[in-house]
Order: sequence, then C-alpha cells, then structure tokens
Amino acid sequence: MADVLKSLNLLETLKESMDTNKLSDVKDAVEDLLISRINIGVVGDRCLEKTILLNSLRGLGVDDEGAAVYPSTVGTEEVVGYPDPKQTDFRLWDLPPVPTSTPFEPESYMDKYKFMRYNAVFMTFADVLQSNTVTIFLEARSLQNKTVYFVHLVSDKNKAQEDKRQANLEVLTSQGIAVPKVYIVNPSCLEKMDFPALLEDMGQDLPEIRAHALLLALPVLIPALVTQKKEAFKALVWAAASLSGGMSTLPVPFVASMVDSSIGVRILSKAQISMCLDNQSVERLAKLRGLDRDRLKALRTCVLSVEVSKGEVKKRLAAAEKDLSSISSRIVQMAIPRQARSASKSFAAMLQALNTAIDEMAEDAEKIVQVVLMEGQ
Repeated sequence: MADVLKSLNLLETLKESMDTNKLSDVKDAVEDLLISRINIGVVGDRCLEKTILLNSLRGLGVDDEGAAVYPSTVGTEEVVGYPDPKQTDFRLWDLPPVPTSTPFEPESYMDKYKFMRYNAVFMTFADVLQSNTVTIFLEARSLQNKTVYFVHLVSDKNKAQEDKRQANLEVLTSQGIAVPKVYIVNPSCLEKMDFPALLEDMGQDLPEIRAHALLLALPVLIPALVTQKKEAFKALVWAAASLSGGMSTLPVPFVASMVDSSIGVRILSKAQISMCLDNQSVERLAKLRGLDRDRLKALRTCVLSVEVSKGEVKKRLAAAEKDLSSISSRIVQMAIPRQARSASKSFAAMLQALNTAIDEMAEDAEKIVQVVLMEGQ
C-alpha cells in the first residue's frame, strides 16, 4: 500500500492551511484521519472460503462474537453487513453471487445490490470465473469504478491453482480486459499468496482518505503493514502537533480543546487498536494461530500497548517539554509553518512525545507479527 505520507500529500496540504491561517482545515483533517469510513462489498457464493475471508479481514475466528457463520443462515438474495467490532468505521458487506443465467443485464444486479456505493468490491470465486461476473466488472469500469477486484479463494497455492489462474486470465482477455489481474488469496492466512499485492493495488486505486481508512482498519498481517500504519499515525501526529504549535499565534477558540492530552489519547487509542495490541486482539490472534496468548501479551513492553491512559499521555507530554533539546531546532523550523514558529515548543513537545509512543507501539506489534509468522499454525 502506498506510503500514506506521500499518498495523502498530508504535510504539504496542512502546511498550506497553516500558512493561510486556516486552522479549521487542519482540525477537519485530524477528524477525517481519525474517523474515515470504508465499505467493502464481497460478491460470490456463500462458501466456507468466503466466510473465512469475511472473518479474517476483521481479525475474527468463527467462534468470536459478530463472526460470519457457515453454512450461511441468510437468504440467497439478501445482503448482510459485517461491522468490525473494534474498527467501527470499517464494514464488510456479503453480497449474493452474480447469476449465471443468460441473457444477463449487469445493471439490474448492480442496482439491486447498490453496487456503486461500496468503496471497493471483491468478486470472489473458488474455481473458474463466470462470464456474467466479468460482465459486472466491465460495467463497473465503464462507470469509472476502478476498485473492483477478482479474488480466487484457495486453501493452498500449487501448480493446479496457477493453471486455473492462467485459465481465468484467458477468460478475462477474451472478454476485452487488456491487463487482467486475478489475485489468489488464502483466506485463512492473508499474509500469504497475493493478498499483499491486492492491498498494494487498492492503496493506489482508492481515494486517499479511503486508502488511509483501509490501512488503519485491517488487522496486522505482515511486517510491512506495521510500518505503513506507523507512518500513517505519524502523519496524524504531525497534524495534531501543528494545531498545538499554531495555537498561540493563530487564536482560534476551539483549538485549545484539541491540543491537550485528549487528542493524544484519541490518536494512541486508535493506534493501539489498529496495530492489534489491545488484550482482546492479542487473545484472538493467539487463538487463531494456535499460540499461547500470555506469551504474545508478554511481548508488549510499551505501557501504551497494554493500556492507553490520559495519565500516561500527560506524563509523556510533560517529559517531552523538559527535554526539547533532543529535537533539532532546524527540523522544527522546516516542519512547522512559518506563522507558528514562535510556538514551536508546543509543536515539538507533542511531536516528540506522540511519535516516540507510536515507535514503541509499532515495535511491539512487529515482535508479535514475527512470532506469529514463524510459529503460528
């Protein structure tokens, strides 16, 4: 997935807003980054593999509350929404399979299931692509919707699966798709096979704020995701620190309430959940991968990985104010907008305190991911 600092153009956009005294724009950016919604539709037969995918994308096992169940108990033509129990802004929608009958009118299916309202759609299948499914894809592309993806669900990757991929690519080519892509995905182990490549492409195709929402909502699957989440939260920290840095030179009534420890708690709480460091997420991961949960919990050495409290955030902010010598004045001058440089102490303190916290939490997440990938079932 694209580097959030680059794909959002966040720093340049926020600096411009600060330079033109538009602190309200910066405040809105902070809120947009903290609360950004994404809806993903999943089309296909309600098979076991699709059920596992719906759960894995939310970090759930079959026995967890809110998990999709197999066999499905919903009607064959019913749409079912599956919210993420932790990331309330992330919701998956289980859509019925595309009919195989002919003649087929793609508009009727798309209208019936509100196809275009989803930020992205996975067209899942377990064997060979059906012609009508490809027709839906072509119709979506004609409506300028690039975020529709063919996802072949398999339990293992072997020569037979590669042969099927080639056969499916030939189907796509024969129906006029110049550069076809089929992603082979193991729903039980999303870090394997083509799912990382699918995420990379989605990060390029989605609007910037939706790509950010997807990045923060997904459970930690691979070390690269931890790094990307860390950079995303550092961009968010910069925005919050910019409000703090600009407060005394650009008087706006609502800013004072935005830059205290409360915003730090909000950012770090979201980081804890996003990096799957909270107790419930660690316990679920241990259960899914057959690992000892206490061992995984013990890998968390940062106190904020275990619990994000206002007291701890205040303590870190106070300590940072006493130790601003560790931040180069030149870096502060480069990073903060010119009108706010007289307030750089506040900016630097928040930047140092929250960035250090994000780094420590990301280190804990990386340790957990490494153990899971090496030893997990």
